Formats: sequence, C-alpha cells, structure tokens
Amino acid sequence: MLVHICCSVDSHYFLQMLQKDYPGERLIGFFYDPNIHPYSEYRLRLLDVRRSCAKLGVELLEGEYDTQAWLEAVRGFEKEPEKGRRCSICFDRRFEVSARKAQELGESSFTSTLLTSPKKSLPQLQKAGDALAKEYGLKFLAPDYRQASGTQEQNLLAKRDALYRQDYCGCIFGLTMQREGQEKLADELFVPLSGQVQPESIEERLAMYEKRLELEERNIPHKIIKQRFLNWRLLRGALLAKRSAVPAHILPYSTLKGEYSRGKVEYAIGDLHYMSRDEVRFMTLESYNRLCQTSYATVVELMYNPPAFEKEVALRQHLEQGLFSLSLIMVVDQIPDQKLEILLQSKTFGDVRELLIEL
Repeated sequence: MLVHICCSVDSHYFLQMLQKDYPGERLIGFFYDPNIHPYSEYRLRLLDVRRSCAKLGVELLEGEYDTQAWLEAVRGFEKEPEKGRRCSICFDRRFEVSARKAQELGESSFTSTLLTSPKKSLPQLQKAGDALAKEYGLKFLAPDYRQASGTQEQNLLAKRDALYRQDYCGCIFGLTMQREGQEKLADELFVPLSGQVQPESIEERLAMYEKRLELEERNIPHKIIKQRFLNWRLLRGALLAKRSAVPAHILPYSTLKGEYSRGKVEYAIGDLHYMSRDEVRFMTLESYNRLCQTSYATVVELMYNPPAFEKEVALRQHLEQGLFSLSLIMVVDQIPDQKLEILLQSKTFGDVRELLIEL
C-alpha cells in the first residue's frame, strides 16, 4: 500500500493504525507536498517524516518538489478559504501523483495521512481519492482514524515522540490568510538578504531538529523546551545623505517611533555616536570589528555576510549597557557629518520558540 504523507504529526499515528489494521500489508510512505512553502519548511517537515518512518520501520520515498507546477494549478484560487476550491485542487494534484506512483510501483491501493488531519474535510478527501483510484485502477482506502478519541491519541503520540508540530497547513496562501486573521506577521516568509538566521525562523527550527537527530544518533539525553521571548524582524531600512544611499548595517532589535527620522550626529560617547533625535545611534565598522572580533573590509561586506544573530544581540547589550534597548543602531564605514535621513520598518512582537537542551 502506498501512503501519501503530508507531515509527521499526521503520519506517525496514521501509519501505526495502518500497521495494526493491515498487519500483512507492506507500507510505502510517499512524501509528495509541493504545496509547502517556503522550501525550508518543506525540508523541515521531510526531516521529521524521515525520523518518524525510521522509528516505525516504514520505507519512505520522496516525490518531486515541483512547486511551480502546483502554483500554476491553483492560479486564480489564491483567496479561497481553507477547505475551499484551492484545497480541492491541491488534494487532486497530490493524490494524482500518489496514484501514479502506486501504479508505477505495482501497488494495488493507496491512501493519505491527510485523512487524519483535523483541519481537512474527510468527504472532500474521499471524493478526490475515489475518483483517482477509479482512473488508475486502484483502491483508495479512507479509514477514519479521527473517531473514538483518535485525534487526542494522535496528539499524545506526537508529544511523546517530540514530533515537529507546524501551525499552518503548508501553502503560502493559507499561511498568509491565517496570519492576517490572527493579526500576526507572516514571519515564516521572511529571509533576510544577508542570510542571517533569525530567531524562531524556519531556518532556526530546521537547524535545531537536525541537531536533535544528531543527539539521538549519539544517544545523548536532551529535551526540547518552549520559551516565550521578544522577537524582531527587519522589513526594510535605508540611510540617506543628500538623498544618496549610505551603506549601513542595522543591528537586531533596532526600532523607530515612526518609519522616518532625520538629523545630524551631535556627539560621541565611547563607541557610539548619537544623532540629535529619535534615539538613533551610529558606530563605525572599525569599532564593530574590534568589539565583535571580526575583520570586515567594508560595511557592504558585513551587510551580506553578518555574524550570528546572537552575537549581534550581545554587541547591542554591551553598547547599550542593558537587555532592553530598542534604539536604532547603524554600523557605517565612517560617521557622516552631514544631515541624514533614515527610513526604517521593523517589528517587535511577543513570540514562542523551541530550544534544544542537552541534559
């Protein structure tokens, strides 16, 4: 039996139920989810599915990440709500590729872990599966493992085995609408040009779960805990002198009262140079290199290849002599002596992240 897999939380319970109900059946997992955005989220879900399948002794195949074809398939339905027409197209496409794979492998039946997701419509899924099973000469199995407290048991298993629990279905359109409804920033889609890994970003989560696998393989005790913290994202920023852009690197947790400020640098205390308004500070690249023990030749080089986020937060704490500074700090090659204009859009917000602790 080919089992289309969407994520580890759904598959871990679903596969165990299939093993119980179909003891003589060989299960082949098939991870085919080109709807998942961004690609780092796709990699993270695949990583955890591999871990789950390894625990259960289930072979896993990975389908093609043909996301461009998926985007073309749902074109025109971007604003459809959850369980709407876009979702039907998404199910049809993933089920069709799964049915084709089952036929290619010589399997007689296929199913999907989407059936156990509480956010999906069972009749909608069964209709899509039955239609494609008929077309490809297969049988589509649609067991309802949600009933009889199945969803609660699924959640208990996910917690016990410390599975990665995503909080959106996967697609960019569903994510955007969900975050708009929550009045939250869709920070999952933010990747700075510098490539710096941001706190509670998908890239940070991916690195943590890769580290978790390494610890498991080495039998090192560990625990994943949750932490509430103040998060920050830079949307855009610019420093202008006489309407010309001046290369400037913005330190994490920099904010402005509004989105625009202007003034001149008036005085210096230690490594910081202070503008005449809006709590704006500047520091030279020379000071940055000395305090961070780096050797950047230019600010542009720093902008596109900064050190770790945590290292720059530590620099802020050193410069501002405290943990709670949100003043804008810009790193420049030389301190400008003319009148400056500053554009800054950034967001600070309460958030929760996972931390991996070695015991």
